Amino acid sequence: MSKKRILITGGAGFLGSHLCEHFLFKGYRVVAMDNLITGDIRNIEHLFPNPDFEFYHHDVSKFVHVAGPLDYILHFASPASPIDYLKIPIQTLKVGSLGTHNLLGLALAKRARILVASTSEIYGDPLVHPQSESYWGNVNPIGPRGVYDEAKRFQEAMTMAYNRYHKLETRIVRIFNTYGPRMRLNDGRALPAFIGQALRGEPLTVFGDGSQTRSFCYVSDLVEGIYRLLLSDFDQPVNLGNPSEITIKEFAEEILRLTGSDSPIEYKSLPVDDPKQRKPDISLAKKILDWEPKVDRSQGLANTYAYFKALGPQELRERQ
Repeated sequence: MSKKRILITGGAGFLGSHLCEHFLFKGYRVVAMDNLITGDIRNIEHLFPNPDFEFYHHDVSKFVHVAGPLDYILHFASPASPIDYLKIPIQTLKVGSLGTHNLLGLALAKRARILVASTSEIYGDPLVHPQSESYWGNVNPIGPRGVYDEAKRFQEAMTMAYNRYHKLETRIVRIFNTYGPRMRLNDGRALPAFIGQALRGEPLTVFGDGSQTRSFCYVSDLVEGIYRLLLSDFDQPVNLGNPSEITIKEFAEEILRLTGSDSPIEYKSLPVDDPKQRKPDISLAKKILDWEPKVDRSQGLANTYAYFKALGPQELRERQ
């Protein structure tokens, strides 16, 4: 029996590279696609000798062609951190709109099932806590974060249009804060920023008074949830994340204890439209996928810190 073949866009990124590994381990043939604007070829170079792995250097906002059959598509191409999507706002909008349209068209042509990566950002600065899939969100469409929020909201709408009109097999995952090895230290997200600052002996930057909350899911847990969702028969959006909630100030203090750093905490003004609370309701994932996170934060943080600590000074600088 021939192996199933899957296309993973954003395959050289943080999540994409872990997904490439997971599907290779599960016996799939994997095609990774990335334009390397925010991805890093070093995340997947160890996979190049594997005969079941291919890499296409391509921007999915342009016409996408992949020769041969495809059984599945995972659309994970997109800037996903505030620093990135504020720096390249138009590309962010294009990958969520044109890129999604191109990949839905490819899925239709190949008769492939497609899973698109949405985000907890579609809930905006939520007025409901925790956030369940039935909540429609509180988003500022013209604010600086709107380029990412609205790109993902459009992506979901387009995906469901293909599902209903073309009867395409689609899946939608709404990803909450995820962390682990291969994150970029300067991508603007709390965990890599704090670890990078601690390693360099700099103050840890907390925005606002640090009372805003986040929920952090370790990457291996998220990847398992995505795998289960792809193979499920459920076509509505599903939250994946860890409901263990913590304030950003408490999180910074955890990082200081983990790293043994004596860096001070430095407070700066809160960015525009920064969510005050973020916690997933994962009742649906538990019911539909029999999934919930297994890795507790202390273990996940230890794994992540060990990864960054093992990087040499030169590579640490390059991964800024």
